[in-house]
Amino acid sequence: MRILFIVPYIPSLVRVRPYNFIHTLHQRGHELTLVLLQPPGEPDSTLPQLREWAKEVHVVPLKKSQIIRNGLRGLFRSLPLQASYSESPEAEALIRDLVSKNQYDVAHVEHLRGYILIRALGNLPVVWDTVDSIALLFEKVIQSAPSLKSRLMALLDLNRTRRFEGRITDELSEIAICSDLDKRRMVELGANADRLTFVPGCVDVDYFKPMPEIQREPRTLIFSGKMSYHANIAAVQDLVEKIMPLVWAQEPETKLQIVGKDPGPEIVAMGEADKRIEVTGFVPDIRPYQAKATMAVCYVRYGVGLTNKTIESMAMGTPIVASPHAVSTLKDEFRREVLVGETPEQIAAHIITLLRDPQRAAAMGVAGRQYVEAYQRWEYAASLLEQMYARAKPAHLREA
Repeated sequence: MRILFIVPYIPSLVRVRPYNFIHTLHQRGHELTLVLLQPPGEPDSTLPQLREWAKEVHVVPLKKSQIIRNGLRGLFRSLPLQASYSESPEAEALIRDLVSKNQYDVAHVEHLRGYILIRALGNLPVVWDTVDSIALLFEKVIQSAPSLKSRLMALLDLNRTRRFEGRITDELSEIAICSDLDKRRMVELGANADRLTFVPGCVDVDYFKPMPEIQREPRTLIFSGKMSYHANIAAVQDLVEKIMPLVWAQEPETKLQIVGKDPGPEIVAMGEADKRIEVTGFVPDIRPYQAKATMAVCYVRYGVGLTNKTIESMAMGTPIVASPHAVSTLKDEFRREVLVGETPEQIAAHIITLLRDPQRAAAMGVAGRQYVEAYQRWEYAASLLEQMYARAKPAHLREA
């Protein structure tokens, strides 16, 4: 198929979902034309790779002044502010020109921030990947976020986002979403379940794989993610303040590595205050850290979708101790192979259990790898997208 693939940022190993969709669709013989927005500060190091996978790659800068204007205009719209974020006359003109000159079979549009660009597609059939229920995320942010600013921003946009997600299936025939939990919330808001397809988050099992040349350390825990993200900040706070003291009371030599870019001063201070905590900041390759860790702690206080850190750690053969949400989209039969705790006390107890039982930890790592090989490959997700592309119809937008 000839696919016009539109993303409101530049796909990468951080923006992993569209990056791997593009790669896998290319491998499966589809011809892709990419239209990518580049917000301020957005890295473009993956563009050479993307150009190998796509026939054409068009990058449209999204200036800070434009984003500010979009936000102010968005206050007077019924659309979510996240949808107004990426309004770009330049991108829309480019899309209209591409559609008029090429015979695409379908358009694939990523994320709520990409939604507003759908209006430039005319009668071209469209598949929209909403990824998560943003209304569900906002509800959890309001309840649990550590930052007052985050809670106020979510509250500002919550009602608009709820209305939008409740009616979106009146406008679009094919919508991808990454978890059944998010799908259920959108249906509760009024969306048509038949137009929502669960397309799971997956992992590149050839890239993320066990590294037998790296020996696992006996008492090293890893928590990974983008450390400027409010949900990760909240998780690290709980991990350091509520969970690790319980672990250290019985296993005082245990080390915690907090691995990920852009840690704020509150996280950096944790590493300075206790030598058992290492805050790495950005690392060029997360895999060696996952490979040497005794286990990954996949803890989230709140969030939506499936955390990439969970399936990446599983693919690396790293055993997992998790909170319920972090494994909420895994098949029921696999969850028995993961140690899941709902409270800090339960999480700490599971960590101590695995620290003291290396054989059980190793067996869990093997089971995790087997699971992702069976159920979390990008080829599986791409096959679901192909079915959606075949069914897709043009959009009928009420407002954009």
